[in-house]
Amino acid sequence: MSAPEALAVLAAALAAGGVNAIVGSGSLLTFPTLLAVGYSPVTANVSNTVGLCFGNFSAVWGYRAELEGQERRAALLAVVAGLGAIAGGTLLLVLPSSVFDAIVPALILLACLLMATQPNPRFHAISRGARAAVLGPITFFAGVYAGYFGAAAGVILLASLRLLIPERLQRLNGAKNVMICAANGAAALLFVIFAHVAFAAAGLVAVGSIVGAQLGSTYGRRIPDEVLRWVVVAVGTVVAIVLIVD
Repeated sequence: MSAPEALAVLAAALAAGGVNAIVGSGSLLTFPTLLAVGYSPVTANVSNTVGLCFGNFSAVWGYRAELEGQERRAALLAVVAGLGAIAGGTLLLVLPSSVFDAIVPALILLACLLMATQPNPRFHAISRGARAAVLGPITFFAGVYAGYFGAAAGVILLASLRLLIPERLQRLNGAKNVMICAANGAAALLFVIFAHVAFAAAGLVAVGSIVGAQLGSTYGRRIPDEVLRWVVVAVGTVVAIVLIVD
C-alpha cells in the first residue's frame, strides 16, 4: 500500500469512526476505500470489521455518561448481538455476498420509517418481558447482519430501541454503541482466527476510527434528540439507496 493509499484509508476511517459513534453506516466509507486500494471484497470486509471494532470501543467510552443506569440492559443486548455477529461472520465466510442484497435495503428503509414516526405509547406500556421477547430476536438478526457486512446495522438497532424503550434517544444511542461494539468485536475475533485479515489496513482503520469516534462522541452527544432522529433517518435512507443502486 502506497503512502497516498494509506492516507486515504486513514481519512476514511476517521470519518467512519465519527459517523458510527453518532449514527452508524461508517462501513460505507471504509469498505469502498479498501476495495479502491486493491483488496478483494472478502479481505476488505473482514479487515474493515477488525479495524472498526476498535472505533466502536472508542464510541462506547465516548458515550459512557449516557450508559449510566442502563448498564445491565446494554450488556444483555450486547451478548445477543455478539452471538448474532458470530453467525453472520460465519455466513460471510461460507456464503455468496448476494444473500442479504435484496432484504437489507428494505429493512433499513423500514427502520428509517420507524424512526421518522412517533412511537406508539402502547409499545412502551407493554411488559418488560414482552419487550425483551421482541427486541431479542431483532437484536440477534441485526447482529447477524453486522457480522456479515453491517452498514446501517446501528440504524436498525436504534430504531428498534426507540420503538420499545421509553428513553431519550441519546441514551439509546449509547446502548446501541455497546451492541454494535459487541457485534463487531465478536465478528473481528472470528475473522482473526479463521479468515485472512490485512493487518496493515485493519491497523489504519483502527487508528482512524478510534480518533473519529472520540470526535463524533464529543460533538454527537450535544445534538438534540429531535435533530438526531432526523439525522438517523437521512443517513439510513442514503445507505438504503446506495445498497439498492449497487
